Amino acid sequence: MILIFCVNCSIVSCVTEIPEHLLKRSRDRKTGDGASSSESGGTSGENVPAVQKAAAPAKTAKNTPSVVLAKPDSPRVAAAKSRKKIPFWAMATLSLLPLWGFLYAIALKPAEKVVEGPLAVGSQVYGGCAGCHGAAGQGGAGRILHQGEVMKTFPHIEDMLNFVYTGSQAYVAAGIKQYGDPKRAGGAHAPLSYNGNAMPQQGETYGGGLSEAEILGVVCHERYVVGGADPKSEQWAEEYETWCSPESEIFKALETGGTKFDSIAKDFSMMKEKPNEVGTKARASTAN
Repeated sequence: MILIFCVNCSIVSCVTEIPEHLLKRSRDRKTGDGASSSESGGTSGENVPAVQKAAAPAKTAKNTPSVVLAKPDSPRVAAAKSRKKIPFWAMATLSLLPLWGFLYAIALKPAEKVVEGPLAVGSQVYGGCAGCHGAAGQGGAGRILHQGEVMKTFPHIEDMLNFVYTGSQAYVAAGIKQYGDPKRAGGAHAPLSYNGNAMPQQGETYGGGLSEAEILGVVCHERYVVGGADPKSEQWAEEYETWCSPESEIFKALETGGTKFDSIAKDFSMMKEKPNEVGTKARASTAN
């Protein structure tokens, strides 16, 4: 037990007794503080380099490359980036634009004129005539037909039908000196007068290969397509409507066998403009 003297101004006032367990606790506390302080002292000395080492990475931060700021976009680029993109659903529509353009071009293309009736038949038959008269009627072994020449020779279609059916040899055999218009400008044509070449007979009676409907068709083609006659003109409109139009009753009757060259004048005598005789034998011209 320890006696503690309380002194106040040199006067001893009292003696206090301190319990043993408190003293022990005090000693233990002091002993622990000393050990911890010594440990902390040793540790602090040893950790100094560690602090310096930890600080070392901070120096490496100075060696990292500086960040380069990107240049701002030009107004044109910025506008392009901000522009709205084409929606994905519109791509299907855009892919059909070529097809739409193709169909539009077809729609703008004028429809081809459909040729019917005698002219349709005649355009096919004339392929066999082009070898002599030329594809455009410019002539060759046979006479010139284009630029109105055929109309000068045959102002009446009935005379031309007869000549094509029988051929020039039948005229020679019949003693007929001229065919077509005897008053033709530039002179009438005589059989075998063009380079001495004969006009082959086309009618079935003479061994030709064309029907009477086909002969009418090719004659219409030579007059209004190759020859250039105007079917709407006052001079030729009546003939065209009667013989060569798609609605021609004579052509339809020839196709069905309702009439023949030998009976056309009689069969269609009720028409306003009565047709002249055609016939299947060589004869003199009706253009007198």
